[in-house]
This record gives sequence, C-alpha cells and structure tokens, in this order.
Amino acid sequence: MKKLRLIPSLLLLLAAAPLQAETWVPWPTKEQLRKIQLEAYSCSRENIEAPCSNSRELADALMDHPRLPGNCKDILWEIIETSKVAPRNDYKRRDQIDQPARRLTTLCAEPVKKQDKPRRPQGPGASAQS
Repeated sequence: MKKLRLIPSLLLLLAAAPLQAETWVPWPTKEQLRKIQLEAYSCSRENIEAPCSNSRELADALMDHPRLPGNCKDILWEIIETSKVAPRNDYKRRDQIDQPARRLTTLCAEPVKKQDKPRRPQGPGASAQS
C-alpha cells in the first residue's frame, strides 16, 4: 500500500523535471567583445557602411545569448541602433556610438568569481591560537 502512495509523488517529480537539459553556452570572449568595440569605433570614425554593418551584425549575434545580463544587452542594443551611416559625421554622432562601445568590454566581460577567504578554525580554543 505504501508503494502506491509513492507513485504519484514520483510522477509529480518527473513532470516537474525539465524534459531537455539546456546546453551550456560559453561566455563571449574578450576578443569577441573587443572586435565589436573596434568595429563600432571604425563606424564612428569613418562613417562608411562596412564597419557600421559589421558592428551591428556582431552585436546582434550576442543579443540572444542566454548568459549575458540585461545591462550588457542594453549596450549591445545601443550599438545596433547607433552604428549607422549618417549624412554628417559630427561629434554628437561619433559620441553616440563611442559611449556604448567604451562600456561594452567592461559591462559584458565575464564576471570574475571572488576567491574564498581561508576560514579560521572554529570551536573551543580557536581564538586562543590566533
């Protein structure tokens, strides 16, 4: 009789488990982020289609990345929206492209895990030894 009680519990656990495991996606490398940054700078400076479309395409490729935080995707979106050829290449246009490009490598870089501090021994007499 106890076995019959376990069956609904097991079925509930199986239903709650994901059917397909998500594949692990590596964080974008520093080189990938730097390439987007350099293409955006080229678009800003030269105001021609090739580097502008390259920076948009490279940034767009990372928009669906599952591990990137929202603030990084906001920066990528800014690069996509501003990296376009304009009739006048004035400082305002260049600044609109350069600002998010500057922040890209810091906000989108893989977070560094903090090293755990060595723990002090706890228990009786531990404070006397320190």
